[in-house]
Amino acid sequence: MKSDYTNSYRDLLIWQKGMDLVVEVYKLTGQFPVAERYGLSAQMRRAAISIPSNIAEGRRRLGRKNYLHFLIMAYSSGAELETQLEIAKRLALGRDISFSEADNLLLQLMKMLNKTTMSLGRNDNPNNQDT
Repeated sequence: MKSDYTNSYRDLLIWQKGMDLVVEVYKLTGQFPVAERYGLSAQMRRAAISIPSNIAEGRRRLGRKNYLHFLIMAYSSGAELETQLEIAKRLALGRDISFSEADNLLLQLMKMLNKTTMSLGRNDNPNNQDT
């Protein structure tokens, strides 16, 4: 029987997707006007970096409760990035910039984070009958 245990956060698909998102956000913000280098671009990069960083930190912490806490922080950073992507679109920071890859990666990652946090959190609820 195959174990669900992973040796490292690097083995987690959710972390790998987070890293893909960071790369995509860097590509995207690299196309923004120079005037945004220390504004929205920097904010978006920090939010994107925060996602896999929190996943990794939570995975290295002892206990499911700590891991859940950091996954929730990663999810919150994802919501921050969603908002920042929308701001960039509304400001039309680049006429020829496609946001679709970043949007798709973020959507996939948010779904994965939601499912994982719900799964881990479900076990904390003593009233839950699905455990």
